[in-house]
Amino acid sequence: MILRSQAQAVYASENQGHFGLALVRYCHFTSPIRRYSDVLVHRALISAAGLKTGRKGDGLSEEDMTRFDETAEHISRTERRASAAERDALDRYTTSFLADRVGAVFSGRINGVTRFGLFVTLDETGADGLITVSTLPWDRYDHDEVHHALVGQETGLVYRLGERVKVELAEADTITGGIVFHLVSGGTTADELDIRPRGRGRTGRSKAAGRRGPRGKGRTARRR
Repeated sequence: MILRSQAQAVYASENQGHFGLALVRYCHFTSPIRRYSDVLVHRALISAAGLKTGRKGDGLSEEDMTRFDETAEHISRTERRASAAERDALDRYTTSFLADRVGAVFSGRINGVTRFGLFVTLDETGADGLITVSTLPWDRYDHDEVHHALVGQETGLVYRLGERVKVELAEADTITGGIVFHLVSGGTTADELDIRPRGRGRTGRSKAAGRRGPRGKGRTARRR
């Protein structure tokens, strides 16, 4: 959650320092070279030190320096594109690996909570998939953004970020790389977490508590 709350890093010609490291001046630098931004830093060092490592020198030209803003914007954009392509490829390979294991049960952890369901990461493979709210035990679920949880109004069942669960692999679409799970076990009660569900008071459990369909089959959760 800390990482998700931070703005994505971008390359820029203006040196704004580094907030986390409390540095007034900062430059990202890796060696050996991995990115074009690293090439620019290496060449800038060559120019600053007055080194001539090639026939014409390998430092930065005047034209290179005048195009820093344009270059920074370009490599920031292409780096995001490359990261998206990498995630997409990994999702497809992971889905292909799991495609013949539909119906199997896995252990995992809730790594994301939204109003429409829970995202779960499997321990075994690191694969990410979705449990839709409509397949959770029958109830009307509220998305508690403060506690990063889905809270059942009637049952008081709570599914929150970081919680361990067991899931059944329901779908593995190798075309899109999408994975869908059904919940097998997991969840806490609102009383244990000191959370007040909207549909009932602090004391006493609703008559609807415990009305759980088999992994959502045969019942459809009413969405808020």
